[in-house]
Amino acid sequence: MNIRELKELITNYAREVSEQEGVELFEVEVYPGGKGLMVRVFIDRENGVTIKDCENFSRALEAILDVEDPIKSSYTLEVSSPGIDRPLREKKDFLRNLGRQVKITTKEKIADKTFFIGKIVDVGDDWVRIQIDEQTTKGQKRKEKGEMLFIPIEKILKAQIFLG
Repeated sequence: MNIRELKELITNYAREVSEQEGVELFEVEVYPGGKGLMVRVFIDRENGVTIKDCENFSRALEAILDVEDPIKSSYTLEVSSPGIDRPLREKKDFLRNLGRQVKITTKEKIADKTFFIGKIVDVGDDWVRIQIDEQTTKGQKRKEKGEMLFIPIEKILKAQIFLG
C-alpha cells in the first residue's frame, strides 16, 4: 500500500473517530519520519479543542489502527489542533470566522490584485465578501478603506486569520 492509499484509509478511520468524539476532522498527514511513518491528525471544534479531546481522539484512533493494522512499519501518531493560523478552505471555515480579519491570496487577479487583508462581512455558497483594509504598496494607496470585495472561494489559493 502506498502513502496516498494509506492516508485515505487512515482518514476514513479518523472520520469515524471524529463522529464518535464530536470533533471536526480537519486534516490527516502521513509521511516518512525518522523511525517509520509520521501520522498527524488535526481536529477542531466550534470553541477549540482541549488536550483531553486530543488524548481521547488519539486513543480511539490508535485502537482502530492496532486492530486493523494498516501500517506495517513502526509509526508515530500525533493528534492536535490546527492552531490559530489554520487555513480557511471551505464555506464553514469562513462562516466560523465572520467579523474577523483575514488575509487572502487568490489564484488570479481580482480588482487588479492577488493579495487582500480585510474583515469577513458575509459568506455565500461559493463566495466570501470582505471589507478591505487600507493597504499601501511603495507608499501608494491601493484600495480605499471600507471598500467591499466579493472573492469566489474557488479562486482562493490561501486564506487564514490575520493576526496583524
